Amino acid sequence: TMMRRFVLLACVILSPEAAAFSMKIIDSHLHVWADKNEAESFPYDQPPPESLQNIATPEALLEQMEKTKVDGALIVQPINHKYDHSYVANAIKKYPRKFKGMMLHDPTLSPEMAVKRLEELVLSGYVGVRFNPYLWNEDELMSADAGGGLAVYRRCAELSCPVGVMCFKGLELHYDDILALIEKSPDTQLVLDHLGFCALNDKGDEAFKQLLSLSKYPNVTVKVSALFRNTGSDDSFPYDRIRTRRFEPLLKSFGPDRLMIGSDFPYVLETEGGYDGAINSVKSWLNKDDAEKVLFGTAERLFGKWGV
Repeated sequence: TMMRRFVLLACVILSPEAAAFSMKIIDSHLHVWADKNEAESFPYDQPPPESLQNIATPEALLEQMEKTKVDGALIVQPINHKYDHSYVANAIKKYPRKFKGMMLHDPTLSPEMAVKRLEELVLSGYVGVRFNPYLWNEDELMSADAGGGLAVYRRCAELSCPVGVMCFKGLELHYDDILALIEKSPDTQLVLDHLGFCALNDKGDEAFKQLLSLSKYPNVTVKVSALFRNTGSDDSFPYDRIRTRRFEPLLKSFGPDRLMIGSDFPYVLETEGGYDGAINSVKSWLNKDDAEKVLFGTAERLFGKWGV
């Protein structure tokens, strides 16, 4: 019922653990894009969902962050602007103390051009690279020896620039490819988005074993983000089962210094609890020492300090 949801939200926001300490929070995963008017200057590669089109500007994000007491954010280049990084670059330039960026790798580029693009964007405030495996041709691997992906992945080790991998259709589809990347460039920091997309179902449980096995590689980090994408039909806000079946085993295997919080704004706005509920749910699961890593320490270790 509506009342029950209201009470749950109040419990998350007002729980003694969540209220017991206030500390810096860095949201390690979200997107911004041009609204309808701005799209004249910053055209879409593909339009965003209509319901979210006009509520995902940097200013709309800052409003949510302020309400939830989030201090900084890593903006992941949205598919809506694809390889045109100018909108996000503008946001970083306008609010340098609040935002850093994660660029989107273009698998159609030659290795030389891909590395050149990486170096250019690193100079304009980008601190990470997103690999979306679904942008590669179906028979191509991110880790292919002669490919631009591996060239960029290796260069990222030298630039201390983490690579985030989005396994949208399931970790199990990309597990071998991820292992190959790790083995070919063990010094590159690899970040898995959204709990590795290990949903609360049989397929997700199997994939989750693979995710836990990756904890033996010290350069692998997991984003505790987009919890709503992993609930299956077994869970909903405030994500109690995600906590016991995903978060707690990850905390045990990876440790707090290889986990970081993320919201997946603006998509989270359409879920129960919204932005505030997503951040405060995870915060309520943490003791103070772990919170110092998961809420901001891990993100700042990987991407540099915010607010400076």
